[in-house]
Amino acid sequence: MALVRRILASRKSSLWSLLHQQKGCMSSLPSPILKPDVKYAQIFINNEFVNAESGKTFQTINPTTGEAICEVAEGDKADIDKAVLAARKAFQLGSPWRTMDASQRGLLLYRLADLIERDRQILASLETLDNGKPYNVAITADLGLVVKCYRYYAGWANKHHGKTIPIDGDYLAYTRHEPVGVCGQIIPWNFPLLMQAWKLGPALAMGNTVVMKTAEQTPLTALHVAQLATEAGFPPGVINIVPGYGPTAGAALARHPDVDKLAFTGSTEIGQLVAQDAARTNLKRVTLELGGKSPNIILADADLDHAVEQAHFGLFFNQGQCCCAGTRIYVEDKIYDEFVERSTERAKKRAVGDPFTNVEQGPQVDKEQFDKVLNYIDIGKKEGAKLTTGGNRVGDRGYFIEPTVFTDVKDNMVISQEEIFGPVMSISKFSSLDEVINRSHDTIYGLAAAVFTKDLDRALYLSNSVRAGTIWVNCYDVFDASAPFGGYKMSGNGRELGEYGLDNYTEVKTVTIKIPQKNS
Repeated sequence: MALVRRILASRKSSLWSLLHQQKGCMSSLPSPILKPDVKYAQIFINNEFVNAESGKTFQTINPTTGEAICEVAEGDKADIDKAVLAARKAFQLGSPWRTMDASQRGLLLYRLADLIERDRQILASLETLDNGKPYNVAITADLGLVVKCYRYYAGWANKHHGKTIPIDGDYLAYTRHEPVGVCGQIIPWNFPLLMQAWKLGPALAMGNTVVMKTAEQTPLTALHVAQLATEAGFPPGVINIVPGYGPTAGAALARHPDVDKLAFTGSTEIGQLVAQDAARTNLKRVTLELGGKSPNIILADADLDHAVEQAHFGLFFNQGQCCCAGTRIYVEDKIYDEFVERSTERAKKRAVGDPFTNVEQGPQVDKEQFDKVLNYIDIGKKEGAKLTTGGNRVGDRGYFIEPTVFTDVKDNMVISQEEIFGPVMSISKFSSLDEVINRSHDTIYGLAAAVFTKDLDRALYLSNSVRAGTIWVNCYDVFDASAPFGGYKMSGNGRELGEYGLDNYTEVKTVTIKIPQKNS
């Protein structure tokens, strides 16, 4: 029972614990660079930064102020074509990348991780400037997970190998694990550095080449990492980064006939379009990590202080801009009123403001997301959900929104069904386990879920019953490069991270050899 209690009460290695340790300790972190120098804002092809073929640029915006940071090269189909050609040449038999030992690929990934760790101050500052997330989050959580991800996959480079198979007859049969080829990767704006690592790590470890389209809202850190890849020693054409817009650059990458595999992280709506585009020209394999509306189930026997704090973190972390955010909080009726009261008070105390200071919450990523969240708040009010705190803009500059809590939320309300992707908590009441299981499934999504209880039997029953790709018990947002992540239903297909994440970037070839039975 002591082991069980430790498992159920575990609070270690979560994002919450990392950030909690840093709370009030900004002085222990490298100081942020308040006005970081943007050195890389062009398209990256063949280890060189170049202008867009069209000559076009677009502005990337600081969400804290609403002002432009700099002009970034706007890639489109012509630039995607150039990048894919570079990646295809780098993948050819006899190229430096294809002839490189697997262990050497691992060393390059280790070097890249070391360089990212060296530049963590500038990278975290750029992430805060371009995305709006608090600097203490960017450098503690994002950069920490990024470095671990590259190092994890560096170790796999020469270990994901085939098998010998005892087939019938006089034959030697074995499998080879080979790279898929040119991989198109489209990453989102909520965790730019981390999503880049999740994509590049397994693809490069297996010997693929990559063309990556960054989110137009947050291109800066991905381009800085591209330069670090050159410094690490990756050959030209192995990594190519094209900033641009989804309907132009993104669609061109998805449709490209010389792209062998496509990975996309983003909304379910756009994921469906990406999958359709990918099927137009060839049968490239497609993996999708999409939206979520994750249930967080709080049982009456849970450690209430811990459950309130974890539910708060699981919803409001990263300004609520998490695909796996615990947006549907189901609380057992016996503790419902107390949970609502405590959660409301906790939300009122949440520090919102300049992300370069010691705050918990920065701005939403851009005006479009800001307006979308405020619109959902208005819908929640009109539908009759009870607003206990928040619901308004913070200040008159930038895209800040108050931490918002709705209670008495019904399952058929829009705010309970659609992904808000903002700091809006919805709390509902339940009476039995089977009831809450059925209600947790009342969604098109199945990305993540959480359970808070001291009862192992009920924890296992709920974990086995709720249809979601990740279930956290007595914790939330615990990520590790070795643990796979992905969703059921409309939350996508395939898995990222862990050994499972390597499969998406691996072709399995069977070789069968006739064994002579006589010495000729």
